[in-house]
Amino acid sequence: MELQIHNQDGTQSSKITVAESVFDITPNEPVVRQAVLSEMANSRQGTHASRNRALKHGGGRKPWRQKGRGVARAGSTRSPLWVGGGAVFGPQPHGYKHGLTGKSRGLARRSALSDKARNDALVVVESLEVKEPKTKEFATILEGLKLSDKKITVLVAALDEKLFLASRNMRNVFLCQAKNASTLDMIDCEVLLCDKAGIAVLNEQLSN
Repeated sequence: MELQIHNQDGTQSSKITVAESVFDITPNEPVVRQAVLSEMANSRQGTHASRNRALKHGGGRKPWRQKGRGVARAGSTRSPLWVGGGAVFGPQPHGYKHGLTGKSRGLARRSALSDKARNDALVVVESLEVKEPKTKEFATILEGLKLSDKKITVLVAALDEKLFLASRNMRNVFLCQAKNASTLDMIDCEVLLCDKAGIAVLNEQLSN
């Protein structure tokens, strides 16, 4: 299978041969869904907490005698029935880890790449370089590729500081290394923009 490579100004350059098992498979939507759920769940901190009866201060003394007052028989002012008392069944810290096998993660990433390739949402450029770390320069590249109005995930073989600084102020652009790109990174965009070296990294990583 061959993918068209473009120059930064949008003109066609050459083609790159990639594995059909990575860029031309039938997307497995259930596995993609599991991969996305797994990533989103694992990103949760799980540090939410409420103060239950045991964590509230005070209330160690019985507020009044057991009998004779004609009111409820209270044993502590920290009871959930009182204002300022502990919460009942409130949230407590716990993990949200959602495991997924390596084989499933690989299939999900290949499915995402294949879906982008089939829908002409995968754009490959010879290289992504800016002379100065300025947003205007990166915006010019996107205009040349006719992607300035799209939500884009940019995958590169190696992170360049100038490119990172030039793209970080653009709210519709997310930049990351190709080898670390997750399924969510690949599908949470309208267009996947990759440099030639980044495509080679994905091709080698996912075809093994």
